[in-house]
Amino acid sequence: MTAAFLLSQLGVHAAAAFGERIAALDLTPPQTGLIRLVAAEPGLPQQAIAARLGMPASRLVALVDGLDERGIVERRRNPEDRRLHALHLTEAGGELLARIAAVGREHDEAITAALDPGERKVLRDLLERIAEQQGLTPGVHPGYRRL
Repeated sequence: MTAAFLLSQLGVHAAAAFGERIAALDLTPPQTGLIRLVAAEPGLPQQAIAARLGMPASRLVALVDGLDERGIVERRRNPEDRRLHALHLTEAGGELLARIAAVGREHDEAITAALDPGERKVLRDLLERIAEQQGLTPGVHPGYRRL
């Protein structure tokens, strides 16, 4: 088997397993990605977030609407351009982010359980190098482009 095949096989498996884990928080992977980005860069306009995630703006609006209705994110008018809405996590969103991080750590541990800590670091470093060489945006799942 080739490295590319194994990466693909593991990627599909890891994505499906993460989706199952995050569903326990009543979230989907795209919602989780949006929450993580809003936490990392609070105040970004929706258009910038859509561009960062590589997803259509119309799809982003639906994701934001759902999280806004649940009190996880909030839209605030941009004081410099009132036509733009900046996104921020609410207090409940911050608490949910901590739970997402815990699920992510558990997921990483489960996926890499066959490796010792040193091997995990080597694997992560190698995968980061390949992802960079392929032009992938760090922290952004390429699946968003197809949503």
